[in-house]
Amino acid sequence: MHTADYLFPRDLEVNPTGLKKIIVIGSCLAEAYDSEFKKLNPQLEVDNIIFGNAMQLPEKSREELATFDLQYIQLPLRNVLTDGVIRPPAGGASDWLEVGKANIDFLLKYALAYSGSLLTVVSNFVVPQGKLAPSLSDQDSALDITRIVTELNFYLADALRKLPNAYLADVNMIAASMGKKYFLDDVVYFFTHGVPLGLDEFIEAEQEFSGDAPNRLDGNLDKVARYDGKVGEFYGAVYRQMETIHRVIHQTDSVKLVIFDLDNTMWRGLVGEHYEPQGAWPQMFGWPLGVWDAINQLRRRGIIVSLCSKNDQAVVTGKWRQVVPLPFIEFSDFLVPQINWQPKAENVATIMHALSLTAKNVVFVDDNPVERDAVKMAHPEMRVIGADPFAIKRILTWAPETQIARLSAESAQREASLIGKVKRDEERAAMPREEFLRQLNTRLELVEIHNREAPQFFRVLELVNKTNQFNTVGARRSAEDYDQHWAQGGRVFAFSVGDRYTEYGLVGALFTLGNCITQFVMSCRVLGMEIELAVLREVIAVLLEAQPAMVVSGLVLKTDKNTPSQGVFAAAGFVATDNPQIFLRTTAPASPLAPHVPATWV
Repeated sequence: MHTADYLFPRDLEVNPTGLKKIIVIGSCLAEAYDSEFKKLNPQLEVDNIIFGNAMQLPEKSREELATFDLQYIQLPLRNVLTDGVIRPPAGGASDWLEVGKANIDFLLKYALAYSGSLLTVVSNFVVPQGKLAPSLSDQDSALDITRIVTELNFYLADALRKLPNAYLADVNMIAASMGKKYFLDDVVYFFTHGVPLGLDEFIEAEQEFSGDAPNRLDGNLDKVARYDGKVGEFYGAVYRQMETIHRVIHQTDSVKLVIFDLDNTMWRGLVGEHYEPQGAWPQMFGWPLGVWDAINQLRRRGIIVSLCSKNDQAVVTGKWRQVVPLPFIEFSDFLVPQINWQPKAENVATIMHALSLTAKNVVFVDDNPVERDAVKMAHPEMRVIGADPFAIKRILTWAPETQIARLSAESAQREASLIGKVKRDEERAAMPREEFLRQLNTRLELVEIHNREAPQFFRVLELVNKTNQFNTVGARRSAEDYDQHWAQGGRVFAFSVGDRYTEYGLVGALFTLGNCITQFVMSCRVLGMEIELAVLREVIAVLLEAQPAMVVSGLVLKTDKNTPSQGVFAAAGFVATDNPQIFLRTTAPASPLAPHVPATWV
């Protein structure tokens, strides 16, 4: 398997990444990226900028930068540690780690000139092969260059973490996975050069030197490296990593829920037959432990896990500690599990309905091809995997569709809030709607976001790019789109919700431009509480403060996913116009909107 597909699985990919235009900034390696990336994507347009010693980048307007998907920055290790590291000063060794840190700060200052309005990906350094210490006892000490480069990678990662729109591309991880000996040129070149082995160039140089004289390498010139080079594989993995980061940032085909089968998927064998006291139980070691690990990695990212199995639930819960003898996962980790003898397609639908999710954001894992096909037929947009138990963990933990750009408080608490939602829905079914709403003790907190430095920004970015159902126009927004929105005088309002069951965190955002509400996005976890009406009540009041006679309009663009949001303006007292996409609010509703939802502004 190619390193690109191994490290960055495509198994959960539905829509292509579609990179069209990028900026590549760096040394001579960046020149190679230019040509190699175009081979991998012939439609890709690359603006290549050679950058070594903190040169000033060419001026580019905001409008021009908006045409690029991202910029990829490759800081040359040679400029970070300088050539002085090859020949240490006679007076003693320099503190090369501090030299490197200072140069990273200096180079980033210039290299990130475009980063304010453009997604920025910065590659780290491939740690040299072997040890570069003056003695055996000095290995991994402050005198070992391999340790210094490793520490510089950590320093670079920490520096990028502080920036709002910059992310690390770990090319050293790619190198470690595929094997540095297959591409890194430090076997014949100086170690701070750090680029793919250009074997053809070395051979050409030797041939030019030799001229008509006998070959100095005794006919073995084409075997200088003594092994097959895999430079193309390295370039392919670097490009795929860049695609992966773009997909994560834009939440392309994001996964919100993974539903697992049990027998021969969660564990080996059948719980009802192979775990009897007198029998020899199947081994838990190997892929079952990997699946359990993947489940917890998903939960750490805010992805919900559930169960769908043809079994007797009493048997499953009664034997849970026998089939899962280590406390790595618990039955209670899985929300709304459906363990019965009904068709799995029906049980999957029950789980999605309870969690207010659609098939587009769900992955179903089952070892049985018949069950996978049945679920896929009933829910065509759902992704199904499980044919190879040895691939389940790698797919679920490494695929970009299961990753997030930054872990927000809301992502970390999503499981707890959904548990509260399930309890809330159970009580709502048992009492009249008005009584249910009164006893919820709902709390609404609103804030206006003015720029990308706001602490709520990344959660809003994540939410807008993941929400399909309550999204009045169905649009996604890049970080650059927010800059343009603010530059045009637009406003962004975000809101958090809590009730007596749980704190849901930041669950929605509303965008306005002039008198128009251009987009309203809200998590379906709080649907049915009239939160959307309370938010409109508050935001409309803010708009009218500046212009009391303003006629507020709302924009709705129907998609095949956003049915729950299409009637929000009509429910809030707006009236339809000849244009089916625009609703107007000319008079106040006969009664206050959602009086049971008090609101505060922060």
